[in-house]
Amino acid sequence: MPSRTGRDGRSAALPTFRRVLAASYLGVTTVTDVTDGVLHTLFHSEQGGHEQVVLCQDRASGLKAVIAIHSTALGPALGGTRFYPYASEEEAVADALNLSRGMSYKNAMAGLDHGGGKAVIIGDPEQIKSEELLLAYGRFVASLGGRYVTACDVGTYVADMDVVARECRWATGRSPENGGAGDSSVLTAFGVFQGMRASAQHVWGDPTLRGRKVGVAGVGKVGHHLVEHLLSDGAEVVITDVREESVRRITGKHPRIAVAADTDALIRTEGLDIYAPCALGGALHDESVAVLTAKVVCGAANNQLAHPGVEKDLADRAILYAPDYVVNAGGVIQVADELHGFDFDRCKAKASKIFDTTLAIFARAKDDGIPPAAAADRIAEQRMAEARRR
Repeated sequence: MPSRTGRDGRSAALPTFRRVLAASYLGVTTVTDVTDGVLHTLFHSEQGGHEQVVLCQDRASGLKAVIAIHSTALGPALGGTRFYPYASEEEAVADALNLSRGMSYKNAMAGLDHGGGKAVIIGDPEQIKSEELLLAYGRFVASLGGRYVTACDVGTYVADMDVVARECRWATGRSPENGGAGDSSVLTAFGVFQGMRASAQHVWGDPTLRGRKVGVAGVGKVGHHLVEHLLSDGAEVVITDVREESVRRITGKHPRIAVAADTDALIRTEGLDIYAPCALGGALHDESVAVLTAKVVCGAANNQLAHPGVEKDLADRAILYAPDYVVNAGGVIQVADELHGFDFDRCKAKASKIFDTTLAIFARAKDDGIPPAAAADRIAEQRMAEARRR
């Protein structure tokens, strides 16, 4: 094992890439194993600014998780739990940092009294997910004493939150049978649809999607609900998904829907009006933007911009980008409402306002001469700053 010279001049046998911290809360040990690169991100980079990051491990169940709290300026941090087979622990930490930061902005733009947080569980949920693991995860969330409220995300479902809630009262997205609101993907898709309508209004002067060709990449939990909204509004829909069963679920019900071989083929589709990325993040990067045929990007995926500057590349190509964390806020509106006694009609009314919020962002972008993503950031940051001054 390599050595490192400490501040006292003595050499210590420590790994060159990490520092290990441990703390106990209510009988639960929180183990933090943070790389030097992550520490630099937290304390020195524009991606940092997080209030707290906790890496959790339960050897008995195989749980390895990251809980990242970006901000509690507006209230307890709220954001889902992603269960995904990351290539490395570092990749998992980076995802938690990015996603939690995005949740701060999403919750601010949605008008919620919540800050931003996110958790990721490392591993293939189809291989390692178990009741024991979810209960252990629930204990870690509970150890934060309400600073973080969790919910569903990629790889986690209503039934999982029911298990987590057995150890933690700060779990939302539970089943109606267990006092929850059920599947949040319904209102997530509805909100994206409202953002898409606002985009159509801005570009073509009419909020209807009738006759527009819309490409949906990812027709899983949210995407398949979005497809139904689009078809009901008269849109022509093209879909793709890495999971064949997800595609079959759509084409079995709507056999006339076109299917693209993959996302690369979808974004090159001739005559595409709107591209809706509804799978994992990073869908908009240098290569994809260069070949994208659509005039509008509006989808449910989080963190769609692969790196800073992509939003300008879209603007330079006269492609309107509806900021992801604005249009996909329907789900978080639902799970936040669950904390106060869920009412679907009340939530749907709040999610309907995504249409007006999206239009306001486009107007701000035009007035300030900046891309919509930057305009949304300014509005969200203003609300968080005002909350900190109170």
